[in-house]
Amino acid sequence: MERYGVIMAGGGGTRFWPLSRAKTPKQLLNLTGRDLMINETLDRLGLCVPGKNLYVVTSVHQARAMRQAVGSRVMPGQILAEPSARNTAACIGYAALEILKKRGDGILCVAPSDAYIRDWPEFARVMDRAIQAAEEGEKLVTIGIAPTFPATGYGYLRFEGEGDTACPVREFKEKPDAETARRYLESGNYAWNSGMFIWKASVILDAIRRFLPQVYQPLEQIGQAMGTRDEQSVLEEVYPTIPSISIDYGVMEKSPDVWMVKGDFGWNDVGSWDMMEVLHQKDAQGNILMGDCLCLDSSNTLLYSSGRLVSAVGVQGLVVVETPDAVLVCPREKAQDVKKIVDVLKEQGRQELL
Repeated sequence: MERYGVIMAGGGGTRFWPLSRAKTPKQLLNLTGRDLMINETLDRLGLCVPGKNLYVVTSVHQARAMRQAVGSRVMPGQILAEPSARNTAACIGYAALEILKKRGDGILCVAPSDAYIRDWPEFARVMDRAIQAAEEGEKLVTIGIAPTFPATGYGYLRFEGEGDTACPVREFKEKPDAETARRYLESGNYAWNSGMFIWKASVILDAIRRFLPQVYQPLEQIGQAMGTRDEQSVLEEVYPTIPSISIDYGVMEKSPDVWMVKGDFGWNDVGSWDMMEVLHQKDAQGNILMGDCLCLDSSNTLLYSSGRLVSAVGVQGLVVVETPDAVLVCPREKAQDVKKIVDVLKEQGRQELL
């Protein structure tokens, strides 16, 4: 079957404020020092999917910047702009309908736009395995990441089987506490939930119809207008009415036919400032310095400068981020809470900082 790549790129990346903003979120930033996160994702998925079959689903507010960022990597008509953010079930269903109606059925390789993967050839090999599994029947296939430490910030998949082939997923687990995460790691029967999915367009749409009829019905209305002169107006009217539900909660946790291929290719979702050590080398004291920075008698600290000198003396375990209009300072262990600042700024109506 024809292969298609679908990149979910509508998120706000609020944990990377003040660098990440509504119009330039994490996926449109260069955090690795090589290229924008979205372009690295497209180039990596392009190892398994023809370039002409790559799609990006983003928000209407980011669509223009996205087109400029990806350049010739994605055809302009294959950058799909959501009128409003309605979570991953709507995002994936919209892309599946677009491809099924206009290109025919095929295998969709769905991936978030902002994960870091170190070993691209191994990623491509694992994806090929997952594609083969999805082609064999009506399977919903996901990539489970081989855990390397007892992470409490990731969801987990409990699976049966071993080896290099697809195996059934028996249970989805939410982010565990430290002791539970240790048990998961020691058992060998759990993998991290990567948020990457492989399935036929027709199969995922049927699953949404079965398990999320409240999402499927408005999607079907949009699908009926595709290819007509009313397509855009129907999309703008109907899409915001779709319930906001994740594909994991709405479909994957309910379906009896979920399969997993284990991946061990240096994956990390790099979800907040404290995870930048995955992308950048630490100095001898465990500091990460990005831009014009000076760090003395300090340890385990991240400094980021967008232009001005950022300096620190005698501090431990801090994140300090400077941009032209804002400065962030927080303990590294509180980096996940940076999104709370964005919530407060929204409440205060400070749109110029969002």
